[in-house]
Amino acid sequence: MAHKFLPKAPTTKNGPEQFTGDVWVDPIAYPQEEGQGMIVARVRFAPGAHTAWHSHARGQTLHVTSGVALFGMRDGTVVEATPGETVYCPAGEEHWHGATPEDFMEHLAMLENADDPAQTTRWLEHVAEGEYRRPGSGKNQAR
Repeated sequence: MAHKFLPKAPTTKNGPEQFTGDVWVDPIAYPQEEGQGMIVARVRFAPGAHTAWHSHARGQTLHVTSGVALFGMRDGTVVEATPGETVYCPAGEEHWHGATPEDFMEHLAMLENADDPAQTTRWLEHVAEGEYRRPGSGKNQAR
């Protein structure tokens, strides 16, 4: 089989149902053949923008390419990641991620579709104001 060049998909802006602030997505890879499930996207967050709480059926790997990323977990832990760092969110773990209040942030989001692609990501409520913060500005922090 010959190589297949995929047309560039247009950049889309994510909606306010699942994101706070301005977030743009560029799809990079998606299933091409039966049995494949890999999804990769470049996601760009404006300062202060972040996801709602969510989880993934088969986990998610996030690789920061620019800016400073914040990752929050249900236990109150918030961690920062800088360009070149990668964070893995295990299957079923409820989390959020986004930019710091001061800077844009970009990451590559990599995950596998669930058997039913509609069940790949489970979106939950928006992050409360006190939950979106930098490490050291609250009770729990880790690195």
